[in-house]
Amino acid sequence: MKKARTLLIGAALAGSLAAGLAAAPAQAATAGAQQVQSPQKHFFGPYHSTFGGGESSGHRSYFKGYWYKDGGRYWFFGDLVDRDRDREYSYVWFRWHDNSGSHVKYYKTFRGLHFDKFGGFKKSRGFDDFKIRVCEGDNRFDDCGGWRDAF
Repeated sequence: MKKARTLLIGAALAGSLAAGLAAAPAQAATAGAQQVQSPQKHFFGPYHSTFGGGESSGHRSYFKGYWYKDGGRYWFFGDLVDRDRDREYSYVWFRWHDNSGSHVKYYKTFRGLHFDKFGGFKKSRGFDDFKIRVCEGDNRFDDCGGWRDAF
């Protein structure tokens, strides 16, 4: 009786182990397919402000990020970083173009600012350009770097 029970338990363990091994390649294939379907990230930056007033280049504000296309839309992500923490604002400007013309938007911060999924632009609406510039100072036009292509 004891041998029969041991054999039965051993067979059950061997069966579950075989089922687990058979499922592992299928799970790996599913995980691989999910990775292939995720959008490809396109990185850009860092784009810096200029500097004046005796600042070193290491104290300039900067923006860096990435974009990807998902569902026919272009999404932008990134971080504006103020490295010198001198109580002057850091600004990031976004400029894009579509069928409606050119558009400009800016944001400011004392420390840092994260952008998560900015945009949603569509090629079908003529989206064809996205530029960024970074400024730092008392107003949004102080110590501005040039417009840089992100797309």
